[in-house]
Amino acid sequence: MLEVITRTPRIEPMYRRAYALLIGVATVMGILAVVTAAAIDKRLLDPDGFLGPSWLRLPLMLAGAFIADLVPRALWQGRKTGYSRAALWHTAKERIVTHWNRERVTLVIMGLVCFYITYVSYRNLKSFLPFVMGTEKYDRALHRLDQALFLGREPAVVLHDLLGQGITAHLLSGIYIGFLPLVPFMLIAWLTWARNISYGYWFVTAQVMAWTLGTASYYALPTVGPGFYYSWLYKDLAETGTTTLMNSLSFGRNQVVNGAITDAVQSVAGFASLHCAITLLFALMAQYTLRSRLLHWVGWVNFGLTVIATLYFGWHYIADDIAGIAIAIFSFYLGAVASGQKFDRHGLASHPTTSTSVVPVDEED
Repeated sequence: MLEVITRTPRIEPMYRRAYALLIGVATVMGILAVVTAAAIDKRLLDPDGFLGPSWLRLPLMLAGAFIADLVPRALWQGRKTGYSRAALWHTAKERIVTHWNRERVTLVIMGLVCFYITYVSYRNLKSFLPFVMGTEKYDRALHRLDQALFLGREPAVVLHDLLGQGITAHLLSGIYIGFLPLVPFMLIAWLTWARNISYGYWFVTAQVMAWTLGTASYYALPTVGPGFYYSWLYKDLAETGTTTLMNSLSFGRNQVVNGAITDAVQSVAGFASLHCAITLLFALMAQYTLRSRLLHWVGWVNFGLTVIATLYFGWHYIADDIAGIAIAIFSFYLGAVASGQKFDRHGLASHPTTSTSVVPVDEED
């Protein structure tokens, strides 16, 4: 039986573990990126993102986290007072005092900075892969495994025949491409709105671990994926944003590898699927930290459709998706340990054993 104990919670142990993991992973990834760049005589690049140039991106994310928390809340409360300026300011000020304390600000800044360093290092190390490991080596082996699992047939062809290659292609393309803006938005949401600080640390530590393990998997088993290695299997698909993206990435990879361009990164690597890993992390975090059943379903449906999309468009082999799932589960559990979570006996629910000064701790009676 669980009961809420109102007392001064144990804060420091969770902070030490979370700090160590976040800073440690970001530092290791940054050092690896710098050392690898020097070893192959390349320079580090900060890949352009949809949030703009590098000097603007992180401040925008920090400002976005703050505004995303204050503005909707002030507007929602303001409907009761006719949106008077005094009432809106009072709501915003109260939220800053009660929610944006030192613990929250530390979480948001540390989480975003460590994730940013990890992600930029990931993109560079992914780009360096052909120069360190040579061209793809294991595509044929994983392709044969796919055929064996589907009794001699191609997984992509089976899905094309079953689901069609028109409307379904557009629907799955939207799911797959939606991943790109979803990553920073979900990060900001958990860092900003998590009622319990430990949930924010859980989310961000699991994220940095997943991107780091994904980078390691690229070097452990270099592949490009069936859509690039066996592109003829996908030639009849409807033209979508995903097919356009794949063509662009294939062209960019060839240009970078051949030395035709030096101011861009190549972004093709197959094993393991980080789309599967990260969307599974989203689903798991929603399941364990949010109360809304609707959001639980949204997370799991998004994950399931992402898995289908990776095979449908040829981004990944089956083994890639399985490895991505393994990365997500390991990162999820490690993030839980680092942030002070405690799972129940069956592992189907969790509660924090550490928290902030304003959120009580759930403990076993």
